[in-house]
Amino acid sequence: MTFHDLHHGDEPLLLPNAWDIGSALGFAAAGFPAIGTTSFGVNAATGHPDAEGASREATVALVRRLAVLPVYVTADIEDGFSDDPAEVADLVAGLGVAGVNLEDSRGGRLVDPAFPAAKIAAIKAAAPDVFVNARVDSYWFHEDDTVDAVAARAAAYAEAGADGVFVPGAADPATISQLAASSPLPLNVLVVPGMTVAELGGLGVRRVSTGSLPYRVAVDAAVEVAVAAREGRPMPGATSYADSQERLLEFARLERAAH
Repeated sequence: MTFHDLHHGDEPLLLPNAWDIGSALGFAAAGFPAIGTTSFGVNAATGHPDAEGASREATVALVRRLAVLPVYVTADIEDGFSDDPAEVADLVAGLGVAGVNLEDSRGGRLVDPAFPAAKIAAIKAAAPDVFVNARVDSYWFHEDDTVDAVAARAAAYAEAGADGVFVPGAADPATISQLAASSPLPLNVLVVPGMTVAELGGLGVRRVSTGSLPYRVAVDAAVEVAVAAREGRPMPGATSYADSQERLLEFARLERAAH
């Protein structure tokens, strides 16, 4: 089953988003067939705000190392880290990933859809097998956040060659259902509190991403461990040191074998 096929199964593809090697190894050990990166998590882990282009170097380094894992990897490349479609295409072609997310905003504002469409077309020309998930930020930034406006952007990106459309911020069931019905591409949304993956699939969603939620929960959990120790409360359970070390040793063996 290809990465493209995972978007057309009986259930939506649940895509966990990693921010480093350790989180990716945990997701792979849990049996997920595909792993995405999160630009927020990658940026935060290196001390940078999200969506300012600072995650390029760290993302490239991360996904190239994750390529040895027996799972599909898709990279969050923000807006492609360049205004030049050819430069974006060259970047994607050299990543060795199954897919990328490409957003249509900058600095918290939507851009003319012609700009991301040109990047999508260039990517598909340079790397036709890469699944391009076109991110529409209308609901994320509450700008042109109507089904018709999102559908128009999705249609432009589909015409340019995109393989999927990602609409973060869409959480109302009726809106999600309308977006799925109006989109010419498989619809991707973030996890919605109170709704299961199966329920989202019933609305027409084909991919559900965790986004930066695992990173933020992990930080909260780490703080809670320290606070619990300070207050004398019981420690939470966790994967053992031995098992965590074995994951890293196996990853090192995979890397050596690949090189």
